[in-house]
Amino acid sequence: MRVLILGAGVTGLATAYLLAREGHVVTVLDAEPAVGRGTSQANGGQLSYSYVAPLAGPGVIGKVPGWLRDPDGPLRFRPRMDPGQWKWMLGFLRACNAATSEQTTRRLLRLAYLSRDLTREVVEQGEFGFDFSPSGKLVLLPDGAAVEGARRQVALQAEWGSEQRVIDRDECLALEPALAGIAHRIAGGVHTESEEAGDCRLFCEGLAATLAASNHAVTFQLGTRVLQLIRAEGRVRGVRTPGGVVEADAVVVALGAGARPLLRPLGIDLPVYPLKGYSLTLPILRDDAAPRVSVTDSAAKVVYARLGDRLRVAGMADLVGYSREIEEGRLSTLVRQAREVFPHASDWTELNPWSGLRPVTPTGLPILGAAPGTQGLFLNLGQGALGFTLAMGCAAVLAAAIEGRAPPIPLDGLGL
Repeated sequence: MRVLILGAGVTGLATAYLLAREGHVVTVLDAEPAVGRGTSQANGGQLSYSYVAPLAGPGVIGKVPGWLRDPDGPLRFRPRMDPGQWKWMLGFLRACNAATSEQTTRRLLRLAYLSRDLTREVVEQGEFGFDFSPSGKLVLLPDGAAVEGARRQVALQAEWGSEQRVIDRDECLALEPALAGIAHRIAGGVHTESEEAGDCRLFCEGLAATLAASNHAVTFQLGTRVLQLIRAEGRVRGVRTPGGVVEADAVVVALGAGARPLLRPLGIDLPVYPLKGYSLTLPILRDDAAPRVSVTDSAAKVVYARLGDRLRVAGMADLVGYSREIEEGRLSTLVRQAREVFPHASDWTELNPWSGLRPVTPTGLPILGAAPGTQGLFLNLGQGALGFTLAMGCAAVLAAAIEGRAPPIPLDGLGL
């Protein structure tokens, strides 16, 4: 089958990788001049298979007003004349309850564990490196209430296969001595030994290079914009680009937040909106002052991951539209927060700042599988901050859907 994949980020490339192994003729098309240059370029770097609870949780609504009043807060909302933004917000508020959050977490864990197994297969094959590290993850908790909430969440997730433990401050510092400077801010933590880290852009480049060097029938059309999906007699036939028509038997849309305008003419209104995030990538100049374990500061909503000899810092969730422009105020906040936690890890002169648009659904569940109303059209988007984590699992779901096979996991809640 001729399969056209729109999007050369980690979700699109993982799908191409699995489909090519099954013998399909695959074309990957992206507007960027190279693979992994959108949201996959400089994300948080954490492969977070057990820490997948959605942003829409039962306690979030009460925190939102404080976050919005705080210029340094992790969440920012800028109202726009965009019905899609307001529709997304209403859906998000409806999802902020315990029942929905628990259901979403269970479904995401199922998908994440599938993805973990498939990602580890890629690692074990050793075809390329991407600064992968089985480092484990430590989530820092600021107070007793957060610790008790974490105990409940860990107990709940244990019923679904997670292996995590709540630890006290001394255990946190023993696990990660580089946190000694903020010991007074740590009430405890959640340690998940099975979590991993890696450079998502290098993972994308490795997948693409492996496909290009193999005997699989894979081609890349980079620097090519999609102008229109072509549909005839109820079936997708390909896409129109500035260079002409690219025909296909099946089309996979893996364009993240950019998929909405492309699908709207087909009557598909995606419940996806971008949450803008920021990251820094610092050279590690003092090995003992940088974390070995991936760290999440749950109060500030900032993550830290060691990628070889670099430290990736990522945070912020700005519901402000589609601009990827780096705002100096937000960048300064992230630098200050990171410097307080790991002040001596770098000299803070080379920051390599970046911003990207995470495609998020109100519940936090991705949208996977066949699109309604059009044969041969498939969706793989809405993974939010878990794009790298879920990429291989989502690819397996898409490959099964395209081939008409039984899905590898139950798909309740993962359709449009």
